[in-house]
Amino acid sequence: MLPSWQEMIPVLIILIIIFGARKLPEIGSGLGKGIKEFKKAMKDVDEGDEKKPIEAKAENTSENEVKKES
Repeated sequence: MLPSWQEMIPVLIILIIIFGARKLPEIGSGLGKGIKEFKKAMKDVDEGDEKKPIEAKAENTSENEVKKES
């Protein structure tokens, strides 16, 4: 559940006091970029998991061919 605007006002005031009004946009931008990179990495991991069995099967096939030739 998201906090209401009444709960967000004290949090924003504290953030402005601690970091200053000029620093908040930079912090928000950095946080947004971090979340974007995290989602991209999670997507890459998910796609890698789907491809992994196929690659493993291909590796096993080439190993079996080498054993047959010996």
